[in-house]
Amino acid sequence: MELLAYAVIGGILYGIFFTLVGLGLNLLFGVMRIINLAHGQFIVLGGYLAWTVADRLKLNPLWSIPLSILCAIVIGWPLYRAVVPRLQRSDDPEMLSFILFFGIGQMLTAVTMLLFGADQRSLPEDALGSGSLGLFGQEFPDSWWWAAGVSLTALALLWLYFSRTRLGYATRAVMAERDEAVATGIDVRRVSAIAFVAGLALAGIAGVFVPYLLGSVSPDLGDGLTTTAFAIVIIGSLGNPLGTIVGGLVFGLGTMLMQTYYSSWSNVVPYALLLIIVLIRPSGLLGKAVRLA
Repeated sequence: MELLAYAVIGGILYGIFFTLVGLGLNLLFGVMRIINLAHGQFIVLGGYLAWTVADRLKLNPLWSIPLSILCAIVIGWPLYRAVVPRLQRSDDPEMLSFILFFGIGQMLTAVTMLLFGADQRSLPEDALGSGSLGLFGQEFPDSWWWAAGVSLTALALLWLYFSRTRLGYATRAVMAERDEAVATGIDVRRVSAIAFVAGLALAGIAGVFVPYLLGSVSPDLGDGLTTTAFAIVIIGSLGNPLGTIVGGLVFGLGTMLMQTYYSSWSNVVPYALLLIIVLIRPSGLLGKAVRLA
């Protein structure tokens, strides 16, 4: 029972973090129907930013969270202006975005390797606390609790944005029916630009904790993170950002349970769950019935 409790609590913490990993990807698809295959590379950039802040500047890596948001604005706004309006004017924006962001992702991988080299980078465990915090007799590193806490904060802020602000209402309208939103006078480009920058910021924030949750960060980690994020959002519901919570928890619990009991199969089972869920419920566990409206 102690082993099971460890796997379940660890899986929840792990899943909350991976909710943040998939959140930005799902937000971009929900608002703009863009498949950002460079999502993992933006997460990797967040990881290297955390490493730079801790190793080079000798600061707490948590300082890289506001820096990630600032970098998302500096990079995301011009990237949106250069790319997204052209994509949305095309006949098949989803497929074109698939190809374009794949290229952007490979370019970011190459640039990251040139800047930081191919070696893996890790952060000292005590950078976010030297101890461990227990729950129901099970202890986990402080970094895991920080990752879960920041992820929950990001989720809460996104929920408040959707449910308490005029821009949030407009974003929900665009997600529900883009053409009707345009007809009612909503500035769709403004809504899309904010969502695009927010999606990159969420990816960067998730990257801050990658060296802790995954052990290290390296330039070639991006494609795997994109695949994981894509699996998570499909499990929950593609196009419903808050549905990513379900996908993240399923992924986290499935991974941790298999690492605990059958470690050699831990990389296979979450994707097997993805296939089963897609076959049984193609729209995801939450599906369109509970999409933000």
